[in-house]
Order: sequence, then C-alpha cells, then structure tokens
Amino acid sequence: MPDYHDDLRLAHVLADTADAATMERFKALDLEVETKPDMTPVSEADKAAEELIRTSLQRARPRDAVLGEEFGSEGSGPRRWVVDPIDGTKNYVRGVPVWATLIALMERGEGGDRPVVGVVSAPALGRRWWAAEGLGAYAGRSLSSATRLAVSRVSRLEDASFAYSSLSGWEERGRLNGFLELTRACWRTRGYGDFWPYMMVAEGSVDICAEPELSLWDMAANAIIVQEAGGRFTGLDGVPGPHSGDAAASNGLLHDELLSHLGG
Repeated sequence: MPDYHDDLRLAHVLADTADAATMERFKALDLEVETKPDMTPVSEADKAAEELIRTSLQRARPRDAVLGEEFGSEGSGPRRWVVDPIDGTKNYVRGVPVWATLIALMERGEGGDRPVVGVVSAPALGRRWWAAEGLGAYAGRSLSSATRLAVSRVSRLEDASFAYSSLSGWEERGRLNGFLELTRACWRTRGYGDFWPYMMVAEGSVDICAEPELSLWDMAANAIIVQEAGGRFTGLDGVPGPHSGDAAASNGLLHDELLSHLGG
C-alpha cells in the first residue's frame, strides 16, 4: 500500500497556511464579499487562502494537478489536490465560527479517482480532522497531539442522530417527503450544515448525515475521513465516494436505511 505520510504532513502545512489567512480576516469590518454567478458569496479570504495553497503546492508538488473552488482546475496527471478554501462562506461572512478549509489529495486507480488524504481545518472552532488511506482518521491540534476517530455503533434509526444542511435543497429536488419521513424516524435531528456533520459522523457523535447538492471540493476530504473512521460515504445513488454531486454519510450500520429514504 502506498505511504501517504508525507502527503498528510504537507496537507497540514497547507491547512496551517490557510488558517492564518482566514483567521486574519474573520470578523473584519472591511471584509470584501462578492456574489458569484451561481449567486453564492465569495470573500477576499476565500481567494487569498486558495492562492496560498496553490502557491505552496506549486513548490512542493509541481507535478500534481489542483482543483479549487475559486480558481478551477490546473494541471493533469494521476494525483490531484482538491481544495475548498472556506467551506461555509456564508457563516464566515456573518461571523459564525462554523467554517473550515477542506484539503484532499485524490489518486487515480482502477476504479477512478479516490481521495487518499484529507484534512478539514476549522480554526475558529479550534478543531482539525484528518485521515489518510490505511492510516485511520484523527482529530486534534496537530499530528503529534491527536485522538483516533471511530464512528458510532448505533444500529436503529429510532436511536439515531441525523444531521442535515437545509430543507430547501431537498424540496427543490423533489425529495422533501423522503427527507421528512427520515426525520420522523430518527431519535434526533439537527441542521448543522457544511463540513461539520461529516466530522461528527466520523467522531461518532452523529450517526447519519446527507446533502442534496454538492461539488467535489465539498466532499473529497470529508469522504476519506468518514471512511477511515469506519463509516460509509456515498452519493444518494449509493455509489461510493465523492463523485455523485450529493452525499450520504453514516456509521455504515444505518446506510442502507438512509439511502432508502433519500436515494433515487
């Protein structure tokens, strides 16, 4: 099995660089915010963080490709870094601390591209999560100060905690009825949104989560962390990995029931 220790260490360095840039402008009164063509916001901090990550990758991994939310795709080859400089920009621009930088390394194999390294860094929460293929998933302040993650063992929906992003997305895609049925079947539901539900699935504090519309940069890092914590990460179509344009994550025991309500 390939050794991803060096790539994981690099991903942490990239996250440190991004954290410094994003925290410097968090809650700044003069923060510049624009509206992208898809009507979502982008701040100067989003762009600055991605530019810093790209510059670092050009020096450290010049042969690797890069895909970022703000500046698109660059390069080609079997290895590609996938970056969301600020996942949760709407929270960021309103001063809500639930946002993170998502960094993943994807590698081409027989089954297509798969995430093999992932770091999710949420500096305003003082939290970071990471994983590498075959090495497990962890959370902590640094590589040397970490706790290994494991998903929950909850096996019944009536005992499960379900996290979701919003109601509107499910309604727009004609899946609101299934979504509501799932919420009624679960013990507890909360709308945490963005990266956080996936990290809580990996930690075992939430059992299932799902979102109806996502991009690769929203999912790649989350997917490897959930999987290395012992959970499952698929699209709503049940296809493993972060390529379906939507996501379902679970402790594995509840995944089929999750998909039966939201899939199709």
